[in-house]
Amino acid sequence: MFNDIGPLELVTIIVLAVLVFGPDKLPKVIQDVMRTIRKIREFSESAKQDIRSELGPEFKDFEFEDLNPKTFLRKQLDNDDLGLKEIRNGFDLKKEMAEVTDAVHSRDGQASTPGLSGGRVDMTKKPETPGDDDRPPFDADAT
Repeated sequence: MFNDIGPLELVTIIVLAVLVFGPDKLPKVIQDVMRTIRKIREFSESAKQDIRSELGPEFKDFEFEDLNPKTFLRKQLDNDDLGLKEIRNGFDLKKEMAEVTDAVHSRDGQASTPGLSGGRVDMTKKPETPGDDDRPPFDADAT
């Protein structure tokens, strides 16, 4: 329950509790807190049992921990019925990236012709360099 409290923090809490409640009332306060925690746990367990009995036999394997989104997703992704492991193993990222790179650079084994190659626009075609007397188009919005 308190896995993230370090030893120095625990000592600080104990010293503050002694200062606030005093050494004579501290055992009584600790007993009251423990009794309250115990009652909350008992109430929680009885509520879980009531819910399980109301759901019926169809949900006999139902666990309340599965309602946590992380646990639910982890359980569903580890399920072999979905075939995600085969999909994950069949996906080769390096191969896919190489195919995309080749497609972008038109290295599909054909000699690229200027303009269109195989019905596709050649995106790698460099624009012709303007001559000395040619000026680039003027765009008033860009300046």
